[in-house]
Order: sequence, then structure tokens, then C-alpha cells
Amino acid sequence: MRRLWLQPDWDPGLTVVQLPLEHLLNRGITSLLLDVDRTLLPGHDVRLPDAVKAWAAAAQKHLHLHLFSNNPSRQRIGAVAEQLGVSFTSGAAKPRRAALRRVLRDLQVQPNELAIVGDRLFTDVLAGNRLGLYTVLVKPLKADGTPCPHDRVQRIERGLVRLLGVGRR
Repeated sequence: MRRLWLQPDWDPGLTVVQLPLEHLLNRGITSLLLDVDRTLLPGHDVRLPDAVKAWAAAAQKHLHLHLFSNNPSRQRIGAVAEQLGVSFTSGAAKPRRAALRRVLRDLQVQPNELAIVGDRLFTDVLAGNRLGLYTVLVKPLKADGTPCPHDRVQRIERGLVRLLGVGRR
């Protein structure tokens, strides 16, 4: 089947804290790349919501987590990673592939064992699809872990994808 670059493998309509880990584990996923802004953090704060910390703690029992952000602030992304005790990449330049290739090499995993989870089609999903990762599109979250009702950017991206003629698999 031809891979559609702007179409996620899984679009459950959930936030990251609502994602059932079983779905990923059943696919043979061993590691997760997690976007930070609007995927793990609702705003410009550095302190992770309790719901995100709880989900990440459950995920870490089964999966290796790595934060993967376009945000250029090594200090900010490092502060978020420190709360979870995980490694991170800042200034990733998604959808470019160079940083993703480094992470694949550093984690010593194959693309089919790695999933990228994020809230953006034109960065997270496109980057992951370009290297054959399992791509998961999540809803941006509020501080309590529920979906943000004002996800204008994701709504605009979905509209553009429809205009480009990218259909469902």
C-alpha cells in the first residue's frame, strides 16, 4: 500500500493522556517519540500536568520515551524531560529527517519499533511517515488532559490535507 505522507497511521481523536498503550504494544512498538508543545504541555509553561506525568509513568513501564521537539530551547525542553527522567531532542526541525535518524541510531531501534506521537500533521506526522515510523496524531490537550476545544492549527491542517486530496486509508 502506498504511504500517504500527511495521513497518520492512527488518529484516535484523543489526547496523549487518553491513548491506550495496548494499541501501541500490540503493534510491536518499543519506543515513543513525544512532541512537547500542545502534545504534553497545554501552553508555554514548563510544568507538566499531573495527567501527563501519570500517563508517562505508565508508558515507561513498557516503552522507552524520548521527547522530540521543534522548540529550539534546550533549557525548556530539558526541563520538561527532567520531570519524566527521559532523553530529549530540541530544535528537531521536523519534518526534516536528520534528527530522527540520529534518534533511531541512538535508541538502536528499527523504524517499525518506533512511534511518533504529536498534534501536528505537517511536522510530527510528516516527519514520522518520511522514515516509516508509526505515526499517531493526538488532540492538543488542556491542563486536565482533556482535548483543547480551540485547536485551530490542527483544524486548519486537516482542512489543507482535505484540499490536497489526501483521503482515508
